[in-house]
Amino acid sequence: MSLMRQIAWLVLGVVLAALVGAVGLSMVSARQLMHTQLELKNADNAQALALALSQQQGDRELIKLLVSAQFDTGAYEFVRWRGANGETLFERAEAPRPGQAPAWFRAMLPIEAASGVAQLSNGWNAIGAVELKSHSSYAHDALWLTSRRLLAWLLIVGIVAAVLAWAGLRRIRRPLDAAVAQAEGVLAGSYGQVVEPRVPELQRLTRAMNAMVQRVRDLFEAQAGQLLVLREQVHHDPLTGVSTRKHFLAELDAALRRDDGPAVAGLVLVRLRDLSGLNARLGRGAVDDVLLTVVSALQAYPESVAGCRVGRLNGGDFALWLPAEGVAAETAHALADALRASLPAFGPGVQVALGAVELPRERPSNVWLGEADAALARAEHQSEARGGFVVEIVADPGIGREQGEGLWRAQLQEAVSQQRGRLVEFPVRDRAGRVLHLECPLQLRLDEDFQPATAWLPLAVRARMTAHVDLLAVGLALQAIAADGKARCINVAPVSLADAAFLPQLRELLAQWPQPARSLLLDLAEAAATEHFERLLEFGRQLRPLGVKLGLEHAGAGLAQVEKLYQAGLDYVKLDASVLLGVAGEAGRAAFVRGMVIMLRSLALKVYGEGVVDEMDAQALWDCELDGLTGPWVTTSQRAG
Repeated sequence: MSLMRQIAWLVLGVVLAALVGAVGLSMVSARQLMHTQLELKNADNAQALALALSQQQGDRELIKLLVSAQFDTGAYEFVRWRGANGETLFERAEAPRPGQAPAWFRAMLPIEAASGVAQLSNGWNAIGAVELKSHSSYAHDALWLTSRRLLAWLLIVGIVAAVLAWAGLRRIRRPLDAAVAQAEGVLAGSYGQVVEPRVPELQRLTRAMNAMVQRVRDLFEAQAGQLLVLREQVHHDPLTGVSTRKHFLAELDAALRRDDGPAVAGLVLVRLRDLSGLNARLGRGAVDDVLLTVVSALQAYPESVAGCRVGRLNGGDFALWLPAEGVAAETAHALADALRASLPAFGPGVQVALGAVELPRERPSNVWLGEADAALARAEHQSEARGGFVVEIVADPGIGREQGEGLWRAQLQEAVSQQRGRLVEFPVRDRAGRVLHLECPLQLRLDEDFQPATAWLPLAVRARMTAHVDLLAVGLALQAIAADGKARCINVAPVSLADAAFLPQLRELLAQWPQPARSLLLDLAEAAATEHFERLLEFGRQLRPLGVKLGLEHAGAGLAQVEKLYQAGLDYVKLDASVLLGVAGEAGRAAFVRGMVIMLRSLALKVYGEGVVDEMDAQALWDCELDGLTGPWVTTSQRAG
């Protein structure tokens, strides 16, 4: 039984005990009063009657007449005249009257008053005695009426006291509930603070809980700060601040493997020509300013377009990844125009060559880099002959949809309405090889074949249909969980959170499958925490009571910049492949991953790794104490086993 219920029952017991005690004591006191008054009445009436009878000089007829008159004027059980020897000379009597009081009440509170007795005389001669006794039913009736009135008043007082006690308990319960909610939030990984109540005992408890939460916050902020420093050292070029070659290539590999981006993307390479000659002519400081100018032009794209990546491949070579179709050529020419306007100010001979490529994402990263390097080489060769800033574009001849966007939109709407979708399953395994859950990206059958998300997700985003697609995926996952009981994970697009109808429809769908919902995991991209934190909080508040687990996917160093991550109430985080690739061969990268794990574990979060392709990387990640891994290596090792 809860503490508040125990207190409520205690208060109720005290009130009832007080009521019963007050009523019982009042009834006993009233009974004693009635008993005393009845005895006094009997004695006084007997004396008055004896005085009247003594004045009749022993006339029997007159005495009998006065006895009868006394009996007729009062509520008596009997009036009796006894002789000097105790014999009854005359008596008037009546059977006891029942009255209004119930029999149980009369039995519980009996009133048996003694009869009144007085001596009769004729002059100085004793001629007997008179004895009378009043009916007690009238006293019982009066006591019954008084008791009912008293009980009614005490009930009213008791109800008022109970209401006041309930209000007081409710006032006490509010800070107690807040303390309980805070403690449960700590267990769930949400570290919020509450206002200290005025109740001294609860005030000390709340103060201690707030101090503990603040300590966790300080620890998280310290770890986040250390991770930011480590990230700058491991992932970023010290001069320009953009990604190093190794980290950019890891980001490129991770971007090409994802199934939530466009089918076609672009890559732009920028080369500052004759870097060694510029160092000799202009000096190292001036050349550093030139490099920073180039980076400033490149950084304008990641700052305005989500998913763009900039990296420094070597001394004067930079790369820009464009996760969109049909913008590589335009971007390359815009960069050339911007640099043509700014770089000549540093002196003669400051020139760049640009090579751009646009290819399907299923092409491996070495093909992308090979095509872009070839375009950059041709641009540099032409710049030697033509001078200035040259752009060379390479486009895959197979790029482009064979049908209009309107037809694709109609096919997407039809596929969603007819639920022509299926889930592809990829295991997430722990170190012992056990399947923790299945990652289930959605494929839709738009025409003859099922298409991965790379084919239809950009169109779904433009058509604002991601919420409908996500609901379809969740419904398929719940049905699959109900069939085999295996936990499944569904990716939810961050833009779906902006749809006002999405969350109520999702709650309704989950309520229809209460048991499978407890084995459902929902992934949101890291951007949901960094850009839409309040929506993420509301998402968790609405779904956590249904047993759904919530986590972030494609997470990287951006988590360290989320100031209130400890309040998100997440269950797990999946680290992005760009953070994990090559961790076995680079101590700094391994230290960064280990720091991320420590920081997230301090918030009671599970930590999984995405996109693992190499056994050595997998072993290094197990050494970093991740809870589970997924990716091509996990799937391949499963098949081999």
